[in-house]
Amino acid sequence: MVNPVSLIQISVGAIFINNFVLSRFLGLCPFFGVSKKLSSATGMGMAVIFVMTMASSFTWVIYNYILHPYALEYLRTIVFILVIAGLVQLVEMALQKYSPALYESLGIFLPLITTNCAVLGVAIINTDINPVTGLPFSFIESVWNGIMSGVGFSLALILMAGLREKLEFAPVPKALEGLPIAFITAGLMALAFLGFAGLNFFPGVGG
Repeated sequence: MVNPVSLIQISVGAIFINNFVLSRFLGLCPFFGVSKKLSSATGMGMAVIFVMTMASSFTWVIYNYILHPYALEYLRTIVFILVIAGLVQLVEMALQKYSPALYESLGIFLPLITTNCAVLGVAIINTDINPVTGLPFSFIESVWNGIMSGVGFSLALILMAGLREKLEFAPVPKALEGLPIAFITAGLMALAFLGFAGLNFFPGVGG
């Protein structure tokens, strides 16, 4: 039986305290590449949530019923990457058929989800110990952590896109136009999210 409090703690931790982009600094390539427009950032966020959720479920089953029982843990990374690549291909085909405009706007960054270390990161984290319970992640906790990690990634992406759209009309110094001001903005966002570390939901995290 999954404790609802544990799911709430996982949610707060994945979205705010251990946000993959702003706290763990994973998945920065699509974060900076797709955050120029709010529409493309939202589309990428939805795609990442889907891939993280499906990857969490598939990789948890593969690890706990195939890799771990047969002492094949050393194959974890390569197997997880293959699973993620297959899921990204599925998303790419679906978008190409049902939303060609979004598919074109995401461009090269959609296939890059395959090598997005945030997606691989959540899959690997789900095979370790749950910091909330001190026990291995259950299947439900693993899937929930994948969903909430995707929501946290999407939140950072959408916030960044909104700020960058505003910055297009701001009097930014010439030397800071483009990526330089984006890096500074991301750094300030990371400092702001650092304040959530005070929510001591996890042992050893927070003040």
